[in-house]
Amino acid sequence: MPIIEHSQTVLLLWAVIGYLIGSVPFGILITKAMGLGNLRDIGSGNIGATNVLRTGSKPAAAATLLLDGGKGALAVLLARAMVGEDAAQVAGLLAFLGHCFPVWLKFKGGKGVATFLGLMLALAWPVGIACCATWLAGAYLSRISSVGALVAALSSPIWMVILGYPQAMALAIVLTLIVFVRHAANIRRILSGKEPRIGAGK
Repeated sequence: MPIIEHSQTVLLLWAVIGYLIGSVPFGILITKAMGLGNLRDIGSGNIGATNVLRTGSKPAAAATLLLDGGKGALAVLLARAMVGEDAAQVAGLLAFLGHCFPVWLKFKGGKGVATFLGLMLALAWPVGIACCATWLAGAYLSRISSVGALVAALSSPIWMVILGYPQAMALAIVLTLIVFVRHAANIRRILSGKEPRIGAGK
């Protein structure tokens, strides 16, 4: 049972908490702690796991992937335990925005794919698993990581309906739109045939 009564103030509080959780730039912290250099000067300069992998450290990339996904899940689970489902959705959305637009990095963050998948797993685990499977299928078939991410995001509202979570469909649509906006450059490269493929040389 939720232990705090719903109110706009409480939801606002969890929006702030979710944002702060999501804004922790694990990619930068991990690469710095492991002596891998300044992540902003490597590859695309993105703070996510894909760019961390460009440092040549698979453990660092794996840790970034897990922690970026974990912070989305943590925001949802904490808010749900303390307040309820409305707060969980608000905290999840703001954790995602916190990753994409962290105040500590002048609002220049990552693209949010790992955080998206993590919060989906916490919000509705069957949907989260379906989205992860969709990402894997999209990435495997296209050999392009961003295609997997876009297809997974696009499928999330559909999975919400099919698997019985229509109350979260609006959130899934909002998250999908943000994922597509964050991947605008990737989409242009995909359409022009210039998007790097998984396993391709630099």
